[in-house]
Formats: sequence, structure tokens, C-alpha cells
Amino acid sequence: MSSSETTVVRAEPPRIVSVADGSPAAQAGLQPGDRVLSIDGLRPRDLIEWHWATDVESPSLEIERHAATFEVTVNKQAGEPIGIEVNSAVFDRVRTCDNHCEFCFIHQLPKGMRRSLYLKDDDYRLSFLYGNFTTLTRFTEADLERVIDERLSPLHVSIHAIDPLDRSRMLRNPRGAMSLRWLRAMLDEGINVRGQIVVCPGVNDGDVFERTMLGIADAFSDLDAVAVVPLGVSKFNGESAMRTHTTAEAEAIVDSVEEWQRLFTQLVGHPMVYAADEYYLMAGREFPAIESYGQCEMHEDGIGMAATFRAEFNNVVATTTSPQRGFFAAADQSLPSNPAAYTGLRATPVAVTLQPTHLTRNGITILTGEYGARVIAPLLDDRFPDVEIAPVTNEYFGGNTAVTGLMTGADISRVLMTIDADRRILIPDVCLSDDGRFLDGVRIEELPRSVDVIPTDGHSLRRALERSHR
Repeated sequence: MSSSETTVVRAEPPRIVSVADGSPAAQAGLQPGDRVLSIDGLRPRDLIEWHWATDVESPSLEIERHAATFEVTVNKQAGEPIGIEVNSAVFDRVRTCDNHCEFCFIHQLPKGMRRSLYLKDDDYRLSFLYGNFTTLTRFTEADLERVIDERLSPLHVSIHAIDPLDRSRMLRNPRGAMSLRWLRAMLDEGINVRGQIVVCPGVNDGDVFERTMLGIADAFSDLDAVAVVPLGVSKFNGESAMRTHTTAEAEAIVDSVEEWQRLFTQLVGHPMVYAADEYYLMAGREFPAIESYGQCEMHEDGIGMAATFRAEFNNVVATTTSPQRGFFAAADQSLPSNPAAYTGLRATPVAVTLQPTHLTRNGITILTGEYGARVIAPLLDDRFPDVEIAPVTNEYFGGNTAVTGLMTGADISRVLMTIDADRRILIPDVCLSDDGRFLDGVRIEELPRSVDVIPTDGHSLRRALERSHR
């Protein structure tokens, strides 16, 4: 191929995995297993184009079924859901990540897990659809044009450091030095962008962190918000420079963030930068009030999640948060992502137990991660005297892995064996995939005893406890 030729990546036709009962697609006779070759002549590249194409009145779909092709017109109104779930979010080639970050959690996964978990992306489309973070090192002029034309907002960008040399060193990619020019270009066009900084002790904390804050104030003060999250280190980490924060380092980050919040409030009218809940736990500090987080825009990144959970449990807020799908759930549906700083605090839509599956004589035990236990424990009072918390130490990943979303079947099984057989066991749905599997592949029915799965929010936990005390 000559240098003037361009490689064209053909979109793989999306496959229908489910059709909603009574939907326009069901009435048109579409079935799971059908492949959608085109919609009104368009071969969509991803869910974004799929949405635009199917949102019109009575679209015509070219269908492949059992090697036969035919046209189906779906009778529907413009804006009416078509009622189809497809197998992937990206129908052409996923933009994979070519950075080599020392802190990437995928590089710290043990061998033998599901293959989909090892694929990392740097795709702006998944940033828009699922809140995944992109470094923009593979972003192009064509991508920028599409983002602007289609108003793909909000997007989520990994910043880590502003100084070009600091950033390229962290990403281990020379393109990282200048890729934030795309961030400036998107902001100039009014695209809403949220940033993230994974703080690695001894690498981009201290003076580097201060330079990054100054750089944001100087060049990117129109960002929507910036999440500051701690490095996650598993026992499989092979990078000698990567280590966990000390208490003093966590305190320094909290102090710096809170000082910059005051400065940003004066500069742009809102706090801008937020420290993850994990920092407050590591520093032994009280969580800020929920009002301090605005609309909790970065709730899924562990920003204000503890305050929200507490407000939900105490019925201070009437609505339940609705987090997007997390990385590990997405990966099993061909939606790879980069969980470099994944907090494990995102809920996944699995089957939940609305009523107790069995009566208990000896109370309730809540299984949660070590961080989750520290959030929930202060909420339990004399109304729930027979409720106990069993923190699940994460021996599977090891290191400083303590978030609830990364609990595995093996670790939960170990803890279950120590609990009185007559107690009702509650576990949050955040640690399960859609089909009821933990990260290590263990299915919920393979646990050594029955458990009740409840949604990962304060309202649901309170209701579950109150039902058991009627």
C-alpha cells in the first residue's frame, strides 16, 4: 500500500441480542440473532450513528438472517425507541490505547481472567457513551469534526499532568506531550468536558500536581469538573515506581484540592476540582457535605459517592443516583475501557432481590469492600441492632484494592464461610456483571450459600434493612 492510500475499516454489522416486547421492532418481526446491515442505506459505525439512524420515523432496515437478506420497515414515530439492543457499542474497530502508563490497572490484572478484561481503549466514542476516559493521544481532526458536528458531550479526558514532559513521561508516549491541544479545541467549541487526574505518589503529586492545577486554571478553566483519584495498586503490579499513598500524602492531596477549590470558586464560580472519596478515607477526614459536590457530575469516579449514599440512606435526598455501566460490565459486551483509576463504585444492572429470599433468625450481614464498610458503618444505629457488616478483604487483587466493585467470588466465598448460617446475607450489585458473574468468573449461584443482591444505593439498603425488621 502506498503512503497516499488510506486504510478503511469496515463496520461489522451489529447483531440484535434482544427485542423489547411490544416494541416497534417486535411488531416488525425482528429477532435476536438478526444482523442489521444498514439503516436507510447507512452502515452505522457505532451506537451513536445507530441512534441517529433509528430515531427517525419508520426507518428501513436491511436484515441478514440465516444467510438471507431482506428489507424491514419498522413503523414508529420519530423519537420513539425502536426497541432493539445490539451486541456492541462500536461496530468498526475500537480505538485501542497505545499508551504504556505505569499506573494502568489493566496491566495489573492477574493472568487467566476473561480475555475481554485485558483490552483497553482510548476511544472518544466510549468516552461519550459510557464515561470512559480518553487521553486523546489517538484523537484526529476527523474525530474533532465529528465531536463538534454531533455535539458529543460530555466527554471525559485523562489529564494526569499538564506539563508536556510530565504528561508524556506518565503516558510513556511522546504524543501525550501535545494531545491536550484537542481538549482546548473541544472546549473552544463549547463541548462539555470532564477531566481526571490519577495521582501516583512521587510521580505527579507535590510540585507536579501544583503545576497541573495552575495549568488548568490558566488554560482549561472552562472544564466542567476534574476528578482527583488515587493510584490503585494490585499485588500483580510490576512497576517499581508505583506504590500506595501514605496517610500524609493523602492528607496533602485533600488539603491541596480544598485550597484549589476555594481558588477556582473565585476564578470561575465553582470548585472545579474534587478529591475522590478514597482520599478522605485514607486521610481519616470527614466527607464533605453533599452540597459541596454540586450536581455530583463525577459521581461514578468516586467523587461524592459516599456523601450521596449517606444522604440517600437518611432520606435527605428523594431520588436515587443512576450511575452508568462500569468497565467490567461493559467489557463483557464488547465495550472495552481503560480502568486505570477505576473506583469500582459504579452499579451494574443485574437481577436484584426486592424481598428477602429466606427468613432469618439471627439478623442480617452486609458484605461489602473495606472502603464500603467504613462508609456504611456510621449509618447503622439502634434501629438496626442485629445488622452487622462483614468487610471483604480483597486477597484476589491484593495491594490497596479495597473498593466494593472489585470484590471477587473467591473472596466473598471465604468470608461467607465465617458467617452464621442463619443470617441473611446482602451483597451490592456493583460487583456483578449482567449475567451474575464476579470478576474472577465465579457465578453468584456458585457461592457456598445463598445471598440477596440489592442495588448499590442508600435507599435500597435502607429498604432492605427495614423490610427485615417489620
